Amino acid sequence: MSSSGSDWRVIDGVTTAWFDAPSLVAGAVLAERALASSPEARIELRDRGVRIRVDAADEAGTVSEAARGLGLTAEPGRLQQLGVVFESANPTGVSTFWQRVTGYDAVAPATLTDPLGRGPTLRIRPSRERRTERHRIHLDVVRPEAVVEEVRPGEPSGPYGVCHRDPDGNEVDLVPGGSLGEQPETDDWREVFAAVACYRVRSTREQVALATAAARLADDVGFPLLVDLRPGLVVLDSGKDRWDPGAHGLDVDFDALAVVLQAAARGLGAVADPTAPRFVQLFLDAADVAAVRACWVAALSYVEDRRAHTTDIVDPDRLGPEVVFQQIDLAETGRRTQRNRIHVELAVPSDAAAARVETVLAVGGRLLEQAGARWRLADPEGNEIVVVAG
Repeated sequence: MSSSGSDWRVIDGVTTAWFDAPSLVAGAVLAERALASSPEARIELRDRGVRIRVDAADEAGTVSEAARGLGLTAEPGRLQQLGVVFESANPTGVSTFWQRVTGYDAVAPATLTDPLGRGPTLRIRPSRERRTERHRIHLDVVRPEAVVEEVRPGEPSGPYGVCHRDPDGNEVDLVPGGSLGEQPETDDWREVFAAVACYRVRSTREQVALATAAARLADDVGFPLLVDLRPGLVVLDSGKDRWDPGAHGLDVDFDALAVVLQAAARGLGAVADPTAPRFVQLFLDAADVAAVRACWVAALSYVEDRRAHTTDIVDPDRLGPEVVFQQIDLAETGRRTQRNRIHVELAVPSDAAAARVETVLAVGGRLLEQAGARWRLADPEGNEIVVVAG
């Protein structure tokens, strides 16, 4: 890596950096310069900074030089990547089920990744351990209503009529998302627990123009829009529930912002893909929600949702998936003590891993096993998270 290598870390196999930025517009300027040298870069603009991932380490130095020229500082300690692991006696069947439900790509045997590069990677690993009780971890997957009708794997169940089970019995709530309002001025947007619009673009130049326009419009009204850039794609995202004024706590009418964002995108020639939006989050059942939640806040460096009536915890940079906690029936002793088939893996910089582990142990987590650069931890009720260095 170049002399600017101290800005970058290899996270889950990808050369990655985070640069603090005072606004979305400032981040968009860096994104434009990064794409000039690395057209395949994956970039996330946030109101407090920008994350850049490149395929080749030799591209990193050019991006760092551009950041320094703009007065932006790297913060490698902010980097991490969360994935979900299924332990299964039927890896092929489980992988097939989850690929259908999520619309993910199979990039390797039993490894599924979000084609938008936004949701957590799913990995399916062989296991012969018998675990028959219903598990305490499940996923929510939200996709546009028409897509859900097409991919729905059988008849749903549960109180909301959206629950499905894979061949091992792992649960997913596959939730249909509707349009953002009924006005044609927001036809491009879908409510998938967040308001999301995905735009296909014909060139890097068009991509940069749309990202810059969206950044300027969001900055002008003070809304922390999420703007993700992928080859041939721009994703505009409110963040979970933040199209609702009660969630973002700002004096912003998001519907009005969505109207001008859509007009800007169409004016630049971008074409909406209404089937592409998706949202994935984790649900954990717990007997002591407060204790388990505090442990996951520490493990993931997340923050609690600002709303008093929710148990969500969120990535402050809105890069990782939300995690939600709900009360378990205390009478379900077997379910409470059984080891889950699903656990979380968290990749962090090598120089931050030991400190992250100590933080988890300090709030009630337990170290189950350490093997090289991997620490297998458990929260106070046995839900597992594996911290992976580098």
